[in-house]
Amino acid sequence: MSDQQGMSLIVRVVTRWLFGLILVFGLAVALFGHLTPGGGFAGGTIVACAFVLAILAFGGARGPGATFARWASSLDATGALAFLALAILGYTAGAFLHQWAGKGEAFTLGSTPSIVLLNLAILLKVGAGLFAGFIAVALFEQTAESGKGADA
Repeated sequence: MSDQQGMSLIVRVVTRWLFGLILVFGLAVALFGHLTPGGGFAGGTIVACAFVLAILAFGGARGPGATFARWASSLDATGALAFLALAILGYTAGAFLHQWAGKGEAFTLGSTPSIVLLNLAILLKVGAGLFAGFIAVALFEQTAESGKGADA
């Protein structure tokens, strides 16, 4: 993904405006997944879409997507380890992947704190994993295109 990539000024400006809103929406979907439709997978998909939009708008060398691309595999592993750690913590508390933390007031964010933490770990895993997959496909496509030019 070369520096020449990216889109017009209008697309880059709109992306700057929407990027933070998409991230906040993805985080909200994950945080409130135990109360509403959504959860960590849906939130992670939305977050990954925000970074894909940034890569498409700014190109691979600039913007928030370029920074996230360098950290994607590490964040993917961190999300998996966080999920595993929370599952083991629940197992040591006597309930594997069940509500091991105290319950809060019903229908609030704190009503099931361990599920919120699990959703955030899944958000990190899915968001980074999907974005890393996008980067891998983009790099493969770029390599395939550069190979065609050398053969012709």
